[in-house]
Amino acid sequence: MAETRRVLVYPFGEITGLEVDPVFAQLRESEPLARVRLPYEGEGWLVTRYADVKLVNSDPRFTRAHVGDGIPRTTPLPRRGDSILGMDPPEHTRLRKLVSKAFTARRIGRLRPRIERIANVLLDRVERDGPPADLMDGVSLPLTITVICELLGVPYHDQGKFRHWTDAVMATTAYDPDEAQRCEIALRGYLARLVADHRENTYDDLLGHLVGARDEDEKLSEQELVSFGVTLLISGHETTANQIGNFTYVLLTNPHIIDALRADRALLPSAIEELLRFVPMGNGIGNARIAKEDVELSGGVVRAGEAVFAAGVNANRDRRVFTDPDRLDIHRADNPHLAFGHGPHYCLGAQLARMELAVVLDALLDRFPSLALAVPAAEVPWKQGRLLRGPESLPVQW
Repeated sequence: MAETRRVLVYPFGEITGLEVDPVFAQLRESEPLARVRLPYEGEGWLVTRYADVKLVNSDPRFTRAHVGDGIPRTTPLPRRGDSILGMDPPEHTRLRKLVSKAFTARRIGRLRPRIERIANVLLDRVERDGPPADLMDGVSLPLTITVICELLGVPYHDQGKFRHWTDAVMATTAYDPDEAQRCEIALRGYLARLVADHRENTYDDLLGHLVGARDEDEKLSEQELVSFGVTLLISGHETTANQIGNFTYVLLTNPHIIDALRADRALLPSAIEELLRFVPMGNGIGNARIAKEDVELSGGVVRAGEAVFAAGVNANRDRRVFTDPDRLDIHRADNPHLAFGHGPHYCLGAQLARMELAVVLDALLDRFPSLALAVPAAEVPWKQGRLLRGPESLPVQW
């Protein structure tokens, strides 16, 4: 094993809101390859420098195909082997190609008018009901759920069920392991029933396309099909909904930045990229990659068979790449952040997420020039015990 002087227990401490634990910055400078003990299945290595995070996420000497019990992790549920998140090329490439055309920049661009209509309908309702309003329940969640439901082929009226199941599946400590497993089984059963419905009826949506790929071309197994549906449904609404809330909170607690955007809307694209870099979406250190052979990283050598954790939130604060990395700078010109990952597992929905973030923030700036938090910033309630960060609610007034 690589030399190190200590084993750190992860998580390092209680962090609320959008704070980044200062231990990450300390490790980045003094211990870039740190030994950590995870809540489940033992120890692994944590890398915190940009170059190492990129390498671990993209180098074929590291694999995500080692899944199940025995792999160190932060969540009660182990990663499944039939999920695209637990595959390496060429299996990963095979599944990714099935949906990649649905997420091209051109196709996502064609979705913009529909996303704008959804946003305006939701904001009409918020404005009609009057302040205070909760932007999470009023805008963030219904918008992202509507978009992924229409794209994937999931009935919106089922959101009450799959939101609960998603919450449990994406938990670290908020649910006990038995409840998380029951919710995963329920969610997979729900997607299996949708698959059966898509076999009996013709739908022009992603799930229909995947069913065709399964039945006609045998490009994926039945379990892969169900797992793909689960992954797309969860990632398609949960991540962006949280980031809409996170970004709005950051803007409302930095008046000089939101004033600059109100004065010059052309700054919005660079502001979104900077918010993606600056705002930590994950509340953890990511999924383990397993070294297939000995690999030298900053601070030592990882031996074959050992687990490495390489989260973009650490890379995005590396002063070796970003000038003054702990400052939110919407004028930042060079911004090669890793918010959407790097390498083969780069987020399929990155362009869709950017689109939804831009539409909502642009609409909020237009509709409510005096938008402000309806409670002191310290009283905004934040999710606890989950993989993703976000406000439980975001009360605003205008």
